[in-house]
Amino acid sequence: MRNQDNEIGEVVDLILADYDDNRAINKIDIHNQPDKEAIIEVVEKLLKILYPGYYSDRVYKIYSLKNNMAATIEDVIFNLSKQISIVMKYTSKDSNTEDLVVDEKAKSLALDFMKRIPSIRAVLDTDIEAAFEGDPAASNRDEIVLSYPGLFAISIYRIAHELCLLGVPMMPRIMTEHAHSVTGIDIHPGATIGKYFFIDHGTGIVIGETTVIGEHVKIYQGVTLGGLSTRGGQTLKGKKRHPTIGNNVTIYSNASILGGDTIIGDDVVIGGNTFITKSIDKGTKVTNKEQELLYKN
Repeated sequence: MRNQDNEIGEVVDLILADYDDNRAINKIDIHNQPDKEAIIEVVEKLLKILYPGYYSDRVYKIYSLKNNMAATIEDVIFNLSKQISIVMKYTSKDSNTEDLVVDEKAKSLALDFMKRIPSIRAVLDTDIEAAFEGDPAASNRDEIVLSYPGLFAISIYRIAHELCLLGVPMMPRIMTEHAHSVTGIDIHPGATIGKYFFIDHGTGIVIGETTVIGEHVKIYQGVTLGGLSTRGGQTLKGKKRHPTIGNNVTIYSNASILGGDTIIGDDVVIGGNTFITKSIDKGTKVTNKEQELLYKN
Protein backbone atom coordinates (compact mmCIF):
# COMPACT_ATOMS: atom_id res chain seq x y z
CA MET A 1 0.00 0.00 0.00
CA ARG A 2 1.34 3.45 -0.93
CA ASN A 3 2.38 5.79 1.85
CA GLN A 4 0.68 8.90 0.50
CA ASP A 5 1.82 11.15 3.36
CA ASN A 6 5.44 10.49 2.45
CA GLU A 7 4.67 10.97 -1.23
CA ILE A 8 3.12 14.38 -0.53
CA GLY A 9 6.35 15.49 1.17
CA GLU A 10 8.41 14.17 -1.73
CA VAL A 11 6.25 16.00 -4.26
CA VAL A 12 6.59 19.28 -2.33
CA ASP A 13 10.39 18.89 -2.20
CA LEU A 14 10.51 17.96 -5.89
CA ILE A 15 8.62 21.08 -7.00
CA LEU A 16 10.48 23.45 -4.64
CA ALA A 17 13.81 22.13 -5.92
CA ASP A 18 12.66 22.90 -9.46
CA TYR A 19 12.66 26.61 -8.55
CA ASP A 20 16.43 26.62 -7.94
CA ASP A 21 17.56 27.79 -11.38
CA ASN A 22 17.49 30.89 -13.57
CA ARG A 23 14.86 29.89 -16.10
CA ALA A 24 12.53 32.61 -17.39
CA ILE A 25 9.54 30.78 -15.91
CA ASN A 26 10.85 31.48 -12.40
CA LYS A 27 10.07 34.95 -11.12
CA ILE A 28 9.53 34.84 -7.39
CA ASP A 29 10.74 38.35 -6.53
CA ILE A 30 7.13 39.40 -5.98
CA HIS A 31 7.96 42.63 -4.14
CA ASN A 32 9.70 44.26 -7.12
CA GLN A 33 7.73 43.01 -10.08
CA PRO A 34 4.93 45.02 -11.79
CA ASP A 35 1.53 44.87 -10.12
CA LYS A 36 -0.95 43.93 -12.82
CA GLU A 37 -3.99 44.58 -10.62
CA ALA A 38 -2.70 48.04 -9.67
CA ILE A 39 -2.13 48.91 -13.35
CA ILE A 40 -5.69 47.82 -14.23
CA GLU A 41 -6.97 49.94 -11.35
CA VAL A 42 -5.14 52.93 -12.86
CA VAL A 43 -6.83 52.19 -16.20
CA GLU A 44 -10.25 52.16 -14.54
CA LYS A 45 -9.57 55.54 -12.92
CA LEU A 46 -8.31 56.95 -16.21
CA LEU A 47 -11.62 55.93 -17.81
CA LYS A 48 -13.39 58.01 -15.15
CA ILE A 49 -11.23 60.97 -16.16
CA LEU A 50 -11.76 60.41 -19.88
CA TYR A 51 -15.52 59.96 -19.50
CA PRO A 52 -16.66 62.03 -16.50
CA GLY A 53 -20.21 61.18 -15.57
CA TYR A 54 -20.08 57.75 -17.23
CA TYR A 55 -17.55 55.86 -15.12
CA SER A 56 -17.62 58.07 -12.00
CA ASP A 57 -18.76 56.58 -8.70
CA ARG A 58 -22.45 57.26 -8.12
CA VAL A 59 -21.78 58.21 -4.48
CA TYR A 60 -20.06 61.37 -5.74
CA LYS A 61 -23.19 62.74 -7.37
CA ILE A 62 -23.89 65.01 -4.41
CA TYR A 63 -20.54 66.76 -4.74
CA SER A 64 -19.00 68.94 -7.39
CA LEU A 65 -17.82 66.94 -10.41
CA LYS A 66 -14.69 69.05 -10.76
CA ASN A 67 -13.73 68.55 -7.11
CA ASN A 68 -14.08 64.80 -7.47
CA MET A 69 -12.15 64.78 -10.72
CA ALA A 70 -9.37 66.78 -9.08
CA ALA A 71 -9.01 64.11 -6.40
CA THR A 72 -9.09 61.32 -9.00
CA ILE A 73 -6.50 63.05 -11.18
CA GLU A 74 -4.10 63.47 -8.25
CA ASP A 75 -4.65 59.83 -7.27
CA VAL A 76 -3.87 58.66 -10.82
CA ILE A 77 -0.71 60.79 -11.01
CA PHE A 78 0.56 59.23 -7.77
CA ASN A 79 -0.27 55.62 -8.64
CA LEU A 80 0.74 55.92 -12.30
CA SER A 81 4.12 57.32 -11.23
CA LYS A 82 4.55 54.46 -8.81
CA GLN A 83 3.75 51.77 -11.38
CA ILE A 84 5.92 53.40 -14.06
CA SER A 85 8.81 53.44 -11.59
CA ILE A 86 8.30 49.74 -10.85
CA VAL A 87 8.25 48.68 -14.50
CA MET A 88 11.27 50.85 -15.30
CA LYS A 89 13.30 49.27 -12.50
CA TYR A 90 12.05 45.81 -13.40
CA THR A 91 12.97 46.07 -17.09
CA SER A 92 16.14 48.14 -16.73
CA LYS A 93 19.43 46.54 -17.74
CA ASP A 94 21.32 49.07 -15.62
CA SER A 95 21.03 47.91 -12.02
CA ASN A 96 23.25 50.78 -10.85
CA THR A 97 20.66 53.47 -11.53
CA GLU A 98 19.63 55.07 -8.25
CA ASP A 99 16.02 54.58 -7.18
CA LEU A 100 15.53 58.31 -6.67
CA VAL A 101 16.58 59.00 -10.26
CA VAL A 102 14.13 56.41 -11.60
CA ASP A 103 11.34 57.67 -9.35
CA GLU A 104 11.85 61.24 -10.58
CA LYS A 105 11.85 60.08 -14.21
CA ALA A 106 8.68 58.06 -13.60
CA LYS A 107 6.90 61.08 -12.11
CA SER A 108 7.93 63.22 -15.09
CA LEU A 109 6.56 60.59 -17.49
CA ALA A 110 3.30 60.40 -15.55
CA LEU A 111 2.88 64.17 -15.67
CA ASP A 112 3.74 64.28 -19.37
CA PHE A 113 1.11 61.61 -20.00
CA MET A 114 -1.57 63.37 -17.97
CA LYS A 115 -0.99 66.55 -19.97
CA ARG A 116 -2.07 64.54 -23.03
CA ILE A 117 -5.48 63.67 -21.56
CA PRO A 118 -7.31 66.55 -23.33
CA SER A 119 -5.93 65.46 -26.71
CA ILE A 120 -6.85 61.80 -26.00
CA ARG A 121 -10.39 62.92 -25.13
CA ALA A 122 -10.59 64.91 -28.37
CA VAL A 123 -9.69 61.83 -30.43
CA LEU A 124 -12.08 59.60 -28.48
CA ASP A 125 -14.86 62.06 -29.21
CA THR A 126 -14.29 61.38 -32.93
CA ASP A 127 -14.35 57.62 -32.28
CA ILE A 128 -17.74 57.96 -30.57
CA GLU A 129 -19.02 60.00 -33.49
CA ALA A 130 -17.75 57.36 -35.95
CA ALA A 131 -19.57 54.64 -34.03
CA PHE A 132 -22.81 56.60 -33.91
CA GLU A 133 -22.74 57.55 -37.57
CA GLY A 134 -21.58 54.10 -38.66
CA ASP A 135 -24.00 51.91 -36.71
CA PRO A 136 -27.74 52.26 -37.38
CA ALA A 137 -28.37 50.07 -34.33
CA ALA A 138 -26.95 52.74 -32.00
CA SER A 139 -29.78 54.54 -30.20
CA ASN A 140 -27.58 57.33 -28.88
CA ARG A 141 -24.00 58.17 -27.94
CA ASP A 142 -24.52 57.23 -24.29
CA GLU A 143 -25.26 53.66 -25.36
CA ILE A 144 -21.96 53.56 -27.25
CA VAL A 145 -19.90 54.79 -24.31
CA LEU A 146 -21.59 52.52 -21.78
CA SER A 147 -21.94 49.29 -23.75
CA TYR A 148 -19.81 49.04 -26.91
CA PRO A 149 -16.79 46.74 -26.46
CA GLY A 150 -15.14 48.33 -29.48
CA LEU A 151 -15.03 51.76 -27.86
CA PHE A 152 -13.82 50.24 -24.58
CA ALA A 153 -10.90 48.56 -26.37
CA ILE A 154 -10.13 51.70 -28.38
CA SER A 155 -10.20 53.86 -25.24
CA ILE A 156 -7.64 51.68 -23.47
CA TYR A 157 -5.56 51.52 -26.65
CA ARG A 158 -5.51 55.34 -26.82
CA ILE A 159 -4.23 55.46 -23.23
CA ALA A 160 -1.64 52.73 -23.76
CA HIS A 161 -0.43 54.17 -27.07
CA GLU A 162 0.48 57.51 -25.49
CA LEU A 163 2.42 55.72 -22.75
CA CYS A 164 4.12 53.68 -25.46
CA LEU A 165 5.14 56.87 -27.28
CA LEU A 166 6.61 58.18 -24.03
CA GLY A 167 8.79 55.07 -23.78
CA VAL A 168 7.08 53.48 -20.78
CA PRO A 169 7.91 49.74 -20.86
CA MET A 170 5.56 46.78 -20.28
CA MET A 171 2.67 48.78 -18.79
CA PRO A 172 1.02 49.65 -22.14
CA ARG A 173 0.91 45.97 -23.10
CA ILE A 174 -0.61 45.00 -19.75
CA MET A 175 -3.32 47.60 -20.35
CA THR A 176 -4.24 46.48 -23.87
CA GLU A 177 -4.14 42.81 -22.90
CA HIS A 178 -6.62 43.64 -20.14
CA ALA A 179 -8.91 45.11 -22.81
CA HIS A 180 -8.24 42.00 -24.93
CA SER A 181 -9.32 39.70 -22.10
CA VAL A 182 -12.52 41.69 -21.54
CA THR A 183 -13.57 42.28 -25.17
CA GLY A 184 -11.73 39.76 -27.36
CA ILE A 185 -10.20 42.70 -29.26
CA ASP A 186 -6.39 42.59 -29.44
CA ILE A 187 -4.83 45.97 -30.30
CA HIS A 188 -1.10 46.30 -29.78
CA PRO A 189 -0.28 49.63 -28.09
CA GLY A 190 2.43 50.29 -30.67
CA ALA A 191 -0.06 50.44 -33.56
CA THR A 192 -0.83 53.87 -35.04
CA ILE A 193 -4.56 54.56 -35.45
CA GLY A 194 -6.11 57.77 -36.76
CA LYS A 195 -9.29 59.61 -35.76
CA TYR A 196 -12.86 58.41 -36.34
CA PHE A 197 -11.97 54.75 -35.80
CA PHE A 198 -14.92 52.39 -35.45
CA ILE A 199 -14.87 48.74 -34.43
CA ASP A 200 -18.26 47.08 -34.98
CA HIS A 201 -19.01 43.99 -32.87
CA GLY A 202 -15.30 43.46 -32.41
CA THR A 203 -14.69 39.93 -31.11
CA GLY A 204 -11.60 38.32 -32.60
CA ILE A 205 -10.01 41.45 -34.05
CA VAL A 206 -6.18 41.51 -34.08
CA ILE A 207 -4.19 44.66 -34.86
CA GLY A 208 -0.42 44.16 -34.85
CA GLU A 209 2.31 46.37 -33.43
CA THR A 210 3.47 48.10 -36.63
CA THR A 211 0.02 48.53 -38.17
CA VAL A 212 -0.78 52.03 -39.42
CA ILE A 213 -4.47 52.95 -39.80
CA GLY A 214 -5.73 56.21 -41.29
CA GLU A 215 -8.86 58.18 -40.44
CA HIS A 216 -12.51 57.15 -40.86
CA VAL A 217 -11.71 53.43 -40.87
CA LYS A 218 -14.37 50.86 -39.99
CA ILE A 219 -13.51 47.28 -38.99
CA TYR A 220 -15.81 44.35 -38.28
CA GLN A 221 -15.37 41.27 -36.10
CA GLY A 222 -12.69 38.70 -36.83
CA VAL A 223 -10.44 41.02 -38.85
CA THR A 224 -6.68 40.40 -38.64
CA LEU A 225 -4.14 43.10 -39.49
CA GLY A 226 -1.10 40.92 -38.97
CA GLY A 227 2.32 39.79 -40.09
CA LEU A 228 2.98 37.34 -42.89
CA SER A 229 5.27 35.27 -40.71
CA THR A 230 6.80 35.36 -37.24
CA ARG A 231 9.34 32.61 -37.91
CA GLY A 232 12.14 35.17 -37.66
CA GLY A 233 11.28 35.78 -34.01
CA GLN A 234 13.31 38.50 -32.32
CA THR A 235 15.25 39.23 -35.53
CA LEU A 236 12.07 40.92 -36.81
CA LYS A 237 11.90 43.35 -33.89
CA GLY A 238 11.65 46.95 -35.04
CA LYS A 239 10.77 46.05 -38.63
CA LYS A 240 7.49 46.94 -40.37
CA ARG A 241 5.62 43.65 -40.20
CA HIS A 242 1.98 44.72 -40.39
CA PRO A 243 -0.10 46.46 -43.07
CA THR A 244 -0.87 50.12 -43.67
CA ILE A 245 -4.54 51.03 -44.03
CA GLY A 246 -5.54 54.29 -45.74
CA ASN A 247 -8.41 56.68 -45.02
CA ASN A 248 -12.11 55.87 -45.42
CA VAL A 249 -11.50 52.11 -45.57
CA THR A 250 -14.07 49.49 -44.56
CA ILE A 251 -12.92 45.96 -43.69
CA TYR A 252 -15.66 43.37 -43.29
CA SER A 253 -15.70 40.36 -40.98
CA ASN A 254 -12.97 37.71 -40.94
CA ALA A 255 -10.78 39.43 -43.51
CA SER A 256 -7.03 38.97 -43.08
CA ILE A 257 -4.61 41.64 -44.32
CA LEU A 258 -1.01 40.63 -43.77
CA GLY A 259 2.50 41.95 -44.29
CA GLY A 260 4.48 45.11 -43.70
CA ASP A 261 4.66 45.90 -47.43
CA THR A 262 0.88 45.62 -47.85
CA ILE A 263 -0.74 49.02 -48.33
CA ILE A 264 -4.50 49.43 -48.59
CA GLY A 265 -5.33 52.66 -50.41
CA ASP A 266 -7.94 55.25 -49.49
CA ASP A 267 -11.65 54.48 -50.02
CA VAL A 268 -11.07 50.72 -50.34
CA VAL A 269 -13.73 48.19 -49.29
CA ILE A 270 -12.44 44.76 -48.23
CA GLY A 271 -15.08 42.04 -48.31
CA GLY A 272 -15.55 39.39 -45.67
CA ASN A 273 -13.41 36.23 -45.51
CA THR A 274 -10.77 37.63 -47.86
CA PHE A 275 -7.05 36.92 -47.51
CA ILE A 276 -4.85 39.78 -48.70
CA THR A 277 -1.05 39.90 -48.86
CA LYS A 278 -0.62 42.45 -51.66
CA SER A 279 -1.31 46.17 -51.84
CA ILE A 280 -4.72 47.39 -53.02
CA ASP A 281 -5.14 50.53 -55.12
CA LYS A 282 -7.25 53.46 -54.02
CA GLY A 283 -11.01 53.10 -54.50
CA THR A 284 -10.96 49.34 -55.08
CA LYS A 285 -13.61 46.93 -53.83
CA VAL A 286 -12.25 43.47 -52.97
CA THR A 287 -14.58 40.48 -52.58
CA ASN A 288 -14.38 36.72 -52.67
CA LYS A 289 -15.75 34.91 -55.69
CA GLU A 290 -19.27 33.78 -54.91
CA GLN A 291 -19.23 30.45 -53.12
CA GLU A 292 -21.04 27.42 -54.50
CA LEU A 293 -23.68 26.29 -52.00
CA LEU A 294 -24.94 22.71 -51.89
CA TYR A 295 -28.48 21.96 -50.64
CA LYS A 296 -29.60 18.49 -49.60
CA ASN A 297 -33.09 17.50 -48.52
